[in-house]
Amino acid sequence: MSITHNLGFPRIGANRELKFALESYWKKESSLDALKTAGAELRQRHWAHQSKLDWSPVGDFTFYDQVLDMSFTLGNLPGRVRDLSGDSLDNYFRIARGRSAVDGVCGGGIQASEMTKWFDTNYHYIVPELSVSTIFTLNASRLIDELEQSRRLGVKAKVVIIGPLTYLWLGKTKDDSDKLALLSRLLPVYVQLLSKLAACGAEWVQIDEPILVTELDSRWQQAFVLAYNTLHTNHVKLLLSTYFGQLRENLSLACRLPVQGLHVDALNARDEVSNVISKLPDDCVLSLGIINGRNIWKTDLTATLDWLEPIHRQLGHRLWLAPSCSLLHVPVDLESERKLDIELRSWLSFAIQKLHELSILSAALNNGRQFMETELRDNQSAIAARKISARVHNPSVKAALARIDANMECRTSPYSERARKQHEQLKLPLYPTTTIGSFPQTEEIRRARSLFHRGELSESSYNSAMREQIAHSVHKQEALGLDVLVHGEPERNDMVEYFGEQLEGYAFSQFGWVQSYGSRCVKPPIMFGDILRLKPMTVEWIQYAQSLTHKPMKGMLTGPVTILNWSFVRDDQPRTVSCQQLALAIREEVLDLERAGVRVIQIDEAALREGLPLRQAQWHEYLQWAISAFRIAANGVRDNTQIHTHMCYSEFNDIIASIADMDADVITIETSRSNMELLDAFDHFNYPNEIGPGVYDIHSPNIPTQDHIIQLMRNAAKRIPAQRLWVNPDCGLKTRAWAEVVPALRNMVAAAHTLRSTK
Repeated sequence: MSITHNLGFPRIGANRELKFALESYWKKESSLDALKTAGAELRQRHWAHQSKLDWSPVGDFTFYDQVLDMSFTLGNLPGRVRDLSGDSLDNYFRIARGRSAVDGVCGGGIQASEMTKWFDTNYHYIVPELSVSTIFTLNASRLIDELEQSRRLGVKAKVVIIGPLTYLWLGKTKDDSDKLALLSRLLPVYVQLLSKLAACGAEWVQIDEPILVTELDSRWQQAFVLAYNTLHTNHVKLLLSTYFGQLRENLSLACRLPVQGLHVDALNARDEVSNVISKLPDDCVLSLGIINGRNIWKTDLTATLDWLEPIHRQLGHRLWLAPSCSLLHVPVDLESERKLDIELRSWLSFAIQKLHELSILSAALNNGRQFMETELRDNQSAIAARKISARVHNPSVKAALARIDANMECRTSPYSERARKQHEQLKLPLYPTTTIGSFPQTEEIRRARSLFHRGELSESSYNSAMREQIAHSVHKQEALGLDVLVHGEPERNDMVEYFGEQLEGYAFSQFGWVQSYGSRCVKPPIMFGDILRLKPMTVEWIQYAQSLTHKPMKGMLTGPVTILNWSFVRDDQPRTVSCQQLALAIREEVLDLERAGVRVIQIDEAALREGLPLRQAQWHEYLQWAISAFRIAANGVRDNTQIHTHMCYSEFNDIIASIADMDADVITIETSRSNMELLDAFDHFNYPNEIGPGVYDIHSPNIPTQDHIIQLMRNAAKRIPAQRLWVNPDCGLKTRAWAEVVPALRNMVAAAHTLRSTK
């Protein structure tokens, strides 16, 4: 009999209950007890959704981030929070966002820990802080409490933790010490943790080691052998879980580690499964991730059964079935989507539906296909209908792709000539100041958008309301003294969804929310067909904003690679083709903005680094087509049009040459949480164009001081000539309140004036 289980369930709730509970607590509108109760209720509800599984995860729920949870479990807290008062959750939030509810609205914060992307996903994790003096001490209370709650509810629980090697690999040392040297201190704490979980009745522990799908040198491979020989115990069974890629040179290593089960991402590593089976010990469970945990298309159940049935006959009860990875990356429930087009809806599967697909496959394997005949027939009909749908393919888009040539990627003149023309036209001071694009999405803005979408506000009234908000943002910026302004993006719900709504080939959910970090949720648009821009998408708004000021107004666009990486992308053609389609659509918008007199155009590629394959050997191919797509989108303009791009919360030091190949006139990047660490790349690489290192961490409510900003910019000026430096926040300001934004930007502008006067 095959066994079913799940690696993790979305935490936020079908209606974003966790988001609202967190934000209510942070605003002091509810108590800490109310927040904890909301968490317990969500866990209970999520276990109920997974009740048909043989094993359900415990420990996958988190109030902010699973890596930060592991830091608390291991007692690895930064010194700046260890002696602060309050519940442990208060310190937890201080590390995550710089402040807890007990610190007040406008003060009392500390520096938040660095945040970056979880492998090649759009989920952000809090980076563990490590040093030569790091000491680990066990605090298993969270896991034990959740395990006890699951037992009371009759859940057959499988505890989920991050493995010791992945935890160290994800961390950063603050003193250039060797992370692996900390393994000898870390392993005894893991041994204690496993013993405690066993004593509390845990039978299985899922121990996630996704770094096994990356390129590991011999030291890290040897460390795996040491670690798992140390963790080997007869008290609890270990399911070693890998996902997001292939094992390759780590396959033999993973198969010989002394664990009771191995999970393999059978979507990305299907060709490796037979080799894994041959190398696994005869008493070891093999878990196959056969349902896509990162996309929302239905699984072809018949094709999957064709592949699985011989494996099931071979392995029998040793075969476990699961999604490829945690379902954290997909929305909760398709049943909520009553306004979604019926045909398109029939092609989709969200988290709850994916678990149902898993149950169908297991039942068909265990009892025969005839037992699930109706379900398999319905699934096959939906799969076939999608393949032949005329809505998916557009001949005119295919023709446009065929006309792409190398000239479309090139600016007329090199940067040095463009820069001179742009400086003559824009007449900007040294250390010019700007923001990244969005301003606070106030309750007033959200209410107007909601009324408009419900048909309770006319289009003309809605447009008038948005123009009022744009005018408010422009006047605020002028009063603050910013040099290059933005329109504030009040009309935009999301930087990807907004563009997807205006492109043919996209569809949209109402409740398809996915966690990005903490309480921040996004609703990725669904790319189901060929992409075509039907009309200008931003020109009217930017023209209106420019009419309100004599200062330069940036046209704000999202780049093709980011739209691709932050969408649920069709899986019936290469991603390269989809990205080229997006690039052509954005190129048309760029040229229309230029024709409308916009002389500064920002094309955000926040997700460029995120799309990198996990193995460096595959980077070159990805970067070639990703950079090409950006250049197609950006480089049709004249020399005196200044092209900006923006990237945030990604480690890009190792791809700095490719970023330079984008040939954007100005790039803005996140650097404040890392204290300009991301500029280390410029110690050895002569970046040729202009750069704005972010000096205001917009993911924290803390307000940067003028002195702090000056210090950050002086650090930047050690690597980049001051003549090529901009002063700006890390990212857009939509999630912040005006009460935070105004003083922060006032300090930023004042810092720029001080820097100019002392140059």
